[in-house]
Amino acid sequence: MLSRRRGPSCLAVLSTIACCFLPALAQSQPTELQVGLYPIAPFVMKEKGELTGFSIELWSAIAARLNIKSTYRVAGEPAVLYADMRSKRIDLVASPVFITSERDEEFDFSHPVMETGLGIMVLEAGTVGSSDPLHDLLRIFLSPTIFVWLGVGLLFILIPAHIVWFLDRRSADGIIPTEKYFPGIFHAMFWAASALVSQVQGVPGRWLARVFALVWMFGGVVFVAFYTAQLTSTLTVEKIRGAIEGPSDLPGKQVATIAKSTAEGYLREQGALVQAFARPDQMFAALLQRKVDAVVTAAPVLLYYASHEGKGRVRVVGPQFNRGQIAILFQLDSPLRKRVNGALIALRENGTYEQLYEKWFGSE
Repeated sequence: MLSRRRGPSCLAVLSTIACCFLPALAQSQPTELQVGLYPIAPFVMKEKGELTGFSIELWSAIAARLNIKSTYRVAGEPAVLYADMRSKRIDLVASPVFITSERDEEFDFSHPVMETGLGIMVLEAGTVGSSDPLHDLLRIFLSPTIFVWLGVGLLFILIPAHIVWFLDRRSADGIIPTEKYFPGIFHAMFWAASALVSQVQGVPGRWLARVFALVWMFGGVVFVAFYTAQLTSTLTVEKIRGAIEGPSDLPGKQVATIAKSTAEGYLREQGALVQAFARPDQMFAALLQRKVDAVVTAAPVLLYYASHEGKGRVRVVGPQFNRGQIAILFQLDSPLRKRVNGALIALRENGTYEQLYEKWFGSE
């Protein structure tokens, strides 16, 4: 009788123990995730056959804290990562992804990992061989500076031409052979242009027109001298500084960036002539080979390249712009997002995040 009573009692105890410890045991087992990566220094790089970089080390710290086992899947371009996410071949993307409203409709994001903006990188003066003289000459003649001054010069021809035509159109021995506006105004414009660039061959017949002509010829000499000095100094400064020094210089320029990126959309909106590449090394090569005028992508990527592989050959110019936040990308409604966010907060609180940031980007 006693043994029969003990049987059910023992089963109950064992069931209670299983209910208490099995969830904890299951939770202690590492979860294996498929983690998508896109190589872009200094976030994700391969050195001596091993993956390294800021994003790799940050994710490793998160995974260790959450007891997660990771299998990395490296894609050749960002578009492949998004396709893998849509087909659920990967669980998350640890490479830096800018948070946008379009992506937020399709995927979930972690808390921001970093706030940064786009940057501009151009060739250092005098690098990668000599430039094409014909190309430089055409660039000067088609520069905005030339067009502005040509517009000013046109006004300096049209205004005095109309004044001289009005004052001298009825003079028998003047420079206007007819009283009609056409072709009389063309004779007056030719005289006004000659006064700007050379010595005039005739003067108006009426005395009031002659007084104006003398004043205008003196003013023309001053204008040409001022025009020459300003144009020379402007083009000299542009030659030293470069044609691109900030975001406002990008419209109309040949600019390289990563295909399907936030930078590509921004550049097209600004009127830049975009050349989109699948990999960072391709856009850097396009700049070094003078196939583009500048490279635009995330500023930390450009700063790292300029201080390492591109040192002495390229430089980063202007301020950061179109700032945004980058984060880890998850499947929509992923339960992992909340756990990763908690780990990110803990890593910031215990100083791990700051140590990783200073290692790869330096102190603020």
